[in-house]
Amino acid sequence: MKLFAIADLHLSFGVDKPMDIFHGWKDHVSRIEENWQKKVSTEDVVVIPGDISWAMDFEQARPDFEFINRLNGTKVISKGNHDYWWSTKAKMNRFLSDNGFDTIKIIQNDHFAFGDIGICATRGWVNDNSEPADAKVIAREALRFELSVKSALDEGLKPVAFLHYPPVYGASRNIPMLEMLGRYDVKQVFYGHLHGGAHKFAVNGSFEGIEYHLISSDFLQFDPMDITKIVQSDNL
Repeated sequence: MKLFAIADLHLSFGVDKPMDIFHGWKDHVSRIEENWQKKVSTEDVVVIPGDISWAMDFEQARPDFEFINRLNGTKVISKGNHDYWWSTKAKMNRFLSDNGFDTIKIIQNDHFAFGDIGICATRGWVNDNSEPADAKVIAREALRFELSVKSALDEGLKPVAFLHYPPVYGASRNIPMLEMLGRYDVKQVFYGHLHGGAHKFAVNGSFEGIEYHLISSDFLQFDPMDITKIVQSDNL
């Protein structure tokens, strides 16, 4: 059993939101499917930390989830800034159950176990100090991440972070999230959100004792990344 990760699928089967208008995104869905089905088996797990669907509600999201459910493996998803369809966990689980989307699992204030690893996730937020509301959102997301990590630790699992927004980007720092990572000794962080020219400002490697991994789909060339050895490293 292997663990893969890829963020920012940006599916739009149910809405008119083509990604082909962006450089490098031509036929991105077919590229994702081809790469995915070649390397991911039915026993594997794929983490998708956010920006899954452009849908505004469950009805619009249904064809996107039909696509995801057909892909090999168990899919573990968390929220991104464009996931406007996102709702309470109870409503989302009912949506998945009612439609037979049995290969998709949701993380919200909890975790998903992969061997002795706890997959912990939340959206996070950009810390640019541009809006007074940002401080509240950042604090809330840090708390959600803490709940996720604590749920993993309670089961004796080693937490690995999957965030949508990067905690570190250029000169920007999400201090509350970084404090949570340090408090719970989280050593591996996977994140998406950054596209195109933003890739050059991404932290993709070691920074202040933590390993950061950019996994936005265009950065990965729409090819899920095998992260099994990374998360099972003795350095965790």
